Amino acid sequence: MAAIPHPNPNPNLLSPMLQPSLEQQPLDEETATENVKESPVSSIDNSIVSNPNTNPVLIDRSTTALLHVSFNQDYSCFAAGTDRGFRIYNCDPFGEMFRREIDGNGGVGAVEMLFRCNIFALVGGGDSPQYPLNKVMIWDDNPNRCIGELSFGSEVRGVRLRRDRIVVVLEQKIFVYNFADLKVLHKIETTANPKGLCAVSHVAGSFVLVCPGLQKGQVRVEHYASKRTKFIMAHGSRIASFTLSQNGNLLATASTKGTLVRIFNTHDGTLLQEVRRGADRAEIYSLAFSPTAHWLAVSSDKGTIHVFSLKVNAENLGNARSSSPSDSNSAVTSPISSLSFIKGVLPKYFSSEWSMAQFRLIEGSHYIVAFGHQKNTVIILGLDGSFYRCKFDPATGGEMTQLEYHNFLKPDEAF
Repeated sequence: MAAIPHPNPNPNLLSPMLQPSLEQQPLDEETATENVKESPVSSIDNSIVSNPNTNPVLIDRSTTALLHVSFNQDYSCFAAGTDRGFRIYNCDPFGEMFRREIDGNGGVGAVEMLFRCNIFALVGGGDSPQYPLNKVMIWDDNPNRCIGELSFGSEVRGVRLRRDRIVVVLEQKIFVYNFADLKVLHKIETTANPKGLCAVSHVAGSFVLVCPGLQKGQVRVEHYASKRTKFIMAHGSRIASFTLSQNGNLLATASTKGTLVRIFNTHDGTLLQEVRRGADRAEIYSLAFSPTAHWLAVSSDKGTIHVFSLKVNAENLGNARSSSPSDSNSAVTSPISSLSFIKGVLPKYFSSEWSMAQFRLIEGSHYIVAFGHQKNTVIILGLDGSFYRCKFDPATGGEMTQLEYHNFLKPDEAF
């Protein structure tokens, strides 16, 4: 099978030029459920995602519909899929890096970046999708075209990329491919997964994948380096959202109730901490660990972004987080109810750990959250085109301070 150039782990180096031949190789659905097409490709440039030789196409911004927004693996960029193509933005400093607009109607419903390199995974979307909904298109922005595709018997619900793997999520199946040659390495059966829930670690040499299990409230953890599978009964209700720490040691989960978030050790399934978003039901839209896993951010349809203080060290699981000069003197722990001394009598609510910092937005709007590269900051993206950068005080907590706002669909609207 022809090869796609392998993304080089060093973002400052270029991988060698490869010229695979054009071929199509249908495989039986029960063994791989994929068709592969590949065409000649250029080298992968991990140093920048923009293509200075391609002029952006000007469009009427007022008619652009946002279909998708997501961060890249280290939260330095984010991608937006629209009813006309896709756009890539830098987070710090904020700015549009480039856009790829398709003449006429060409909706892109999912864009998965690979750190800051020129390779993307695209899935069609909207009323007039640019690509069939059952295909993942591998886009190389150096020649500015698709260089391969993966076809399935049902709609693609999600895609995740690592430098060495492509993970495709269907309604009840997940396929793991080797990036270099698009060979199927693993097929996983899941419960119904219409939201395409899946998370992968991004530390080189340690591949951890999390997906829904086969039971309500269950998550499945695959440790590929040690060839171990762990099932965790995380909640009594269906899983609504989860995320991994960058090294894959910590897993945060939320159910469709949306009141509690639980943090687990992915190696043995131990529940390490439980925090409370609120008392009312909510739809959890996103969870995000800070790079050091000292903090956890949560967004929901209630419109409040929460930041929780975590007690565990992702590098040394099972032990309390060791103090450091910056932590011991300044970090505030998540507030615990003053009635916790009677937690054996009253409901668990009264002994809950609450968020230490909050930022309030419009209730009912869809936001996702990540930690910024500036110290003690979070970045919030909305499906209304909003970009917020906020700062929290690790010593006092409370309401976050808004540092920046932009409408990334209409960049002139900023304050």
